[in-house]
Amino acid sequence: MGWNWMRITFNLVPVSLSLLLLLNFATTAKAQGPTYVYNICSDNKTTANSLFKKDINTLFSSLSSNATANAEFFNTTVPGTNSNDTVYGLFMCRGDLSSCGQCVVNATQKLSSDANCSLSKRAIIWYDECMVWYSNNRSILSTMFTRPGVYLSNTGNVSNQESFMKLLFKTMNETAKEAAKSPVLEKKYATKQANISGFQNLYCMAQCTDNLTPRDCASCLTEAITELTPCCGGKQGGRVLFPSCFVRYELYPFYSSNALAPSPSPSAGLVPPPPATNSSNSGGSSGLSSGTIVAIVVPIAVAVLLFVAGVCFLIRRRARKKHDSAQDPQTVTEISSIDSLRFDLSTLEAATKKFSQDNKLGEGGFGEVYKGLLPSGQEVAVKRLSKGSVQGGEEFKNEVELVAKLQHRYLVRLLGFCLQGEEKILVYEYVPNKSLDYILFDPEKQGLLDWTRRYKIIGGIARGIQYLHEDSRLKIIHRDLKPSNILLDEDMNPKIADFGMARLFAVDQTQGNTSRIVGTYGYMSPEYAMHGEFSVKSDVYSFGVLVLEIISGKKISSFYETDADDLVSYAWKLWKEGTPLELMDPTLRKSYTPNEVMRCIHIGLLCVQEDPADRPTMATIMLMLDSYSVTLPVPNQPAFVVHSGTDSNMPKELQFSGATTNVSVQNSVNEMSVSEMDSR
Repeated sequence: MGWNWMRITFNLVPVSLSLLLLLNFATTAKAQGPTYVYNICSDNKTTANSLFKKDINTLFSSLSSNATANAEFFNTTVPGTNSNDTVYGLFMCRGDLSSCGQCVVNATQKLSSDANCSLSKRAIIWYDECMVWYSNNRSILSTMFTRPGVYLSNTGNVSNQESFMKLLFKTMNETAKEAAKSPVLEKKYATKQANISGFQNLYCMAQCTDNLTPRDCASCLTEAITELTPCCGGKQGGRVLFPSCFVRYELYPFYSSNALAPSPSPSAGLVPPPPATNSSNSGGSSGLSSGTIVAIVVPIAVAVLLFVAGVCFLIRRRARKKHDSAQDPQTVTEISSIDSLRFDLSTLEAATKKFSQDNKLGEGGFGEVYKGLLPSGQEVAVKRLSKGSVQGGEEFKNEVELVAKLQHRYLVRLLGFCLQGEEKILVYEYVPNKSLDYILFDPEKQGLLDWTRRYKIIGGIARGIQYLHEDSRLKIIHRDLKPSNILLDEDMNPKIADFGMARLFAVDQTQGNTSRIVGTYGYMSPEYAMHGEFSVKSDVYSFGVLVLEIISGKKISSFYETDADDLVSYAWKLWKEGTPLELMDPTLRKSYTPNEVMRCIHIGLLCVQEDPADRPTMATIMLMLDSYSVTLPVPNQPAFVVHSGTDSNMPKELQFSGATTNVSVQNSVNEMSVSEMDSR
């Protein structure tokens, strides 16, 4: 931890095709040196004379020597005096290069001489031709990382942005799929070319570090591709650089390829003009013979006719393609038709042993969840929805198809559905480590979540919610964020579940108001719980409660009937007293980073402000988490929290026993002033 992570965006000035061709010819005459892109270094420093600094120099020497020996990917370890001083590093050449020795040498020299990087314990640097990365964290040798991210885009816009972006995502997805095929420790690289028009092509590239599994490579590239819309939508070129993978596209061939067309040769059947001679005619005056004139004019005339015919053909083909694309549009995630998402009830009954209690994983407000094993051997989670949905069959299928198209590293993937009789069943990917609350609130298990993992979970949840709010095609407000809806995969990465439930259950909503509140008290924002008014800021409030729970290891209701009414009130009390670190779970004492914990508590309190306008957006939260250069505003007193227990002093309308409850807003009490929010 301790990186000064930043989301960085560059704009590249467009270059004309003719200039690029001239540059291409120039580079064939004289090879250019490696092209520097960017570097990021941690604020965690060592000293100039330390053993750790010497180990970094040893690492750089090893990387450079292996690169100059024509290695395309190499990772190594330089053991320190203890585990905290060990240095891990790697380099990767761009996939179309057989070696990148000079690039790695330049990269290590730049990191050594850069005033901000020379003493950093962690750093990463990108060139056009290579990437070099080192850290005192062993996980860089085996784990997929998508932070920090560098985003570059061309300032030039394409003419038909909608059709261009469809083609871009289709081609880039195909490129990523090809790159992710290779097994561990083999090159994961692919390029593809697509025709935009008769005179213009799209060139795409995708690559992962060799140490990733095909699954991690696919996940990394998927996340990189989703970033192309906010960073480079409608631009003539762009790239997303992550530590573990990158994607890039341009309107010119920026990579070396044997598939590139050779220089054009004279057309068959045309007679080239004869070579010039110095002979003169018999009359003593210089001039061209009639045969020479014919030999020059005829090929030119034929060439002009062929050119005109070619232009007409290309115009007709482009019109036909445009018509075909209108009839058969491509989706970003290449989800197939709705029929491919359908499961038979008999298949799911067999997979779950007829929804046996032995296979039951849990139960939520929307239904029960069972573990299933499909005939293919794939493990799945089968959610049998309660009978509360008011949607018809066709509406339900359409919503499932839309939600299934939302794919993100931090969302549980919806694989399909079953609609048979009164049964409405959803089939999800199986996540082995159950839900966050299963580990976080268990005194015997919460030690499995050290601060590094908890910080990673906070960042992952934030990134997933940002995707739902800002980057997904549906602009979803979750409305039921809580630990039981955060699942953990085999590496303890968070996966947000039930993110499409509000849509699938067709909650009655008009301009951000609802007469059926779906959510869990304690995690619901005041304006939603009391008046049914929701917005993206409703999810921000729930995220703030989640952050405080993850830091403290305690439920929102743990402090009920104590000096502090609830966890949010307790956190605010410690903040005002100047002792916020007392909120921290005691099991974290040996693993926490004070600045990170303090910053997360600060962000959590900003998220639970009473006025929705005072709460940050998820994009701002990501910036707060990624960059310590961002100054955080001072939080005000948090909003009133509706308890999830039963109290005689509590209005009857707010007393309940279940985890998720529907409450009519006509029965709400405690008038509140709420800023008007637009529905998303």
